[in-house]
Amino acid sequence: MIRRRAAAMGLILLIGVAGTGYGYRDEVQRLRATMTLFDEGEIVENFSHMNRLFETVPIPVQTRATPLPRRPDMTMPPEWQDWLTRRAVTSVIVLKDGAVRHESYHLGTGPDDLRVSWSIAKSYLSSLFGILLAQGHVGSLDDPVTKYAPGLMGSAYDGATIRNVLQMSTGVVFDEDYLDFWSDINKMGRILALGGSMDGFAAGLDARDQPPGGVWRYVSIDTHVLSMVARGATGRDLPDLLTEYLLDPMGVEGEPYYLSDGYGVAFALGGLNMVLRDYARLGEVFRDGGRLNGRQIVPETWVMESTAPSAKTAPGKLKYGYQWWMPSDAREGEFMARGIYGQYVYVDRQSGTVVAMTAADRSFRKAGAFDDALQMLRRLAGQ
Repeated sequence: MIRRRAAAMGLILLIGVAGTGYGYRDEVQRLRATMTLFDEGEIVENFSHMNRLFETVPIPVQTRATPLPRRPDMTMPPEWQDWLTRRAVTSVIVLKDGAVRHESYHLGTGPDDLRVSWSIAKSYLSSLFGILLAQGHVGSLDDPVTKYAPGLMGSAYDGATIRNVLQMSTGVVFDEDYLDFWSDINKMGRILALGGSMDGFAAGLDARDQPPGGVWRYVSIDTHVLSMVARGATGRDLPDLLTEYLLDPMGVEGEPYYLSDGYGVAFALGGLNMVLRDYARLGEVFRDGGRLNGRQIVPETWVMESTAPSAKTAPGKLKYGYQWWMPSDAREGEFMARGIYGQYVYVDRQSGTVVAMTAADRSFRKAGAFDDALQMLRRLAGQ
């Protein structure tokens, strides 16, 4: 019933926008994309071609990556094929001590596909932020966000610190229900589709139900505020910053890009698109204390601090650091970047394992789906 009602509302909105004239054709197409993005017959294709559906900005990386070394293929668990089907996996790569031990592509995808990261993008922004902090562009994590993003004065973020935003403990009221057409996350999606301003959307949030620094609550727009801080602190846009400080030092195999709003501002909280091997490279950087091919890229102190469970999450639940996740029973050095519909960059330092995975798992929110994914990631680490 909820989905039918949302679809009906979407159709009414589509008709209303279409009726305003031919000049809104692109906006109508993008709005339709938001309504059908996750449909069963389209989701796999959509996730590999987001640039056909939304506004984008290129990430101008110049450095081509050194190929990942390869070792003999590992033996996969007996339940591997069933698990791939159950979780609608589109690609997976397993690194052991920096070498590829397994790489495969499924459901018609291939190694050149630029797969959307969703919230894995949050961990990329966190990585960049650690570099900006070390270089002195940002004075302290305890600075208020309004020091660097004055447009947030008077909003729900007024009084929140950078650390609060990194830990998602701002107290800002934000409904993250993907199945509710009128939720804040879906309103944000329509802003993106119709060429609105993400900065303006964040500045327009005015409700807080607890003081900053309190209990953790997942609020995706917090990450956009973090990007506002990074841009304000440097006077540069996010693709240029990510290129200079993270992706050029790492090197890439694909041609990465961000989804963007109508003002060319990168959709920092979930709009990064890269090939699978490039996602694995970030995991390898964090597995090796911020290094890749012997080069220090992310400060080691930031790697350790950002992947430690510092947010005030509920006992027995998933833990959170600075835009990185840890399982509730994580052993030391076990953490992950995680995106909706089954995207993961999983790191287990003790076994020297990195697993990067993309999927189109429409059952990702069902009970047991995350545990099913985590158990397999841990099996791969234990192989």
